[in-house]
Amino acid sequence: MTEASHQEVIYRHSGAVRVTHWLNVIALLVLLMSGLQIFNAHPALYLGAKSNFDDPVMAMRPMKHGEEIVGVTTIAGWNIDTTNLFGLTYMPDGDYEVRGFPWSVTLPGHRDLATGRRWHFFFAWLFVINGLAYLIYGLVSGHLRKDLAPSGSELKHIGASIWEHIRLKFPQGDEAKRYNVLQKLAYLIVALVLLPLMLATGLAMSPGMDAGYPFLLEIFGGRQSARTIHFIAASGIVLFVVVHLVMVLITGVWNNLRSMITGHYVIKLPEGQA
Repeated sequence: MTEASHQEVIYRHSGAVRVTHWLNVIALLVLLMSGLQIFNAHPALYLGAKSNFDDPVMAMRPMKHGEEIVGVTTIAGWNIDTTNLFGLTYMPDGDYEVRGFPWSVTLPGHRDLATGRRWHFFFAWLFVINGLAYLIYGLVSGHLRKDLAPSGSELKHIGASIWEHIRLKFPQGDEAKRYNVLQKLAYLIVALVLLPLMLATGLAMSPGMDAGYPFLLEIFGGRQSARTIHFIAASGIVLFVVVHLVMVLITGVWNNLRSMITGHYVIKLPEGQA
């Protein structure tokens, strides 16, 4: 039996899903890198309406350790030495520079808060418009209901799905034609929780929005709390992207990439279905 007889090509992603996916990739990448540029202007997070410099939730800063200046990341009172990674980096000439994240992951790649803010705000609007287009398409076409909403039986077997992923055992045949329950839950959490939360907290930090809609800050407990929640939501999205990329590598780079470019995805069929 030929190898082709063990495969089936399906049309997995519509044109609307593919276009909005790649626009999201661009928008979120620029938002992340420009957001780190903005964060580096004051690399610390607090709770409440004002900054409590003595009690940050998280901070990246230089500290004196004996005779040496080191970079320290403080998380909930715990200090971690992150010299040359977060907080402070030493130059080849022995001098040092104070900053939060490395400039290699910020946009621009040097200290420029004004440009970083312009990039961030422009691509935030691109992200919003693209997200609304995806949401409208998902509701009208039934994509959200048919492809992303997990059924009761799927939720009951979530433990089995987790165990299969731990063993790197992935669905084949008919089961591979649709998202598994972990994929569905991950996409829904990102699309309906993390991304809207990141957008709402971003709006809450805007003085212009606060003037017209002061309840935004009240919802999140103050500007500094909104900033912290914004950072946590962004971190959750980064974690999702990392896991997503790892799964793409494990399950087949070209097959996954082709499905998001052309829409076509190759399913490997078990012997009984060939």
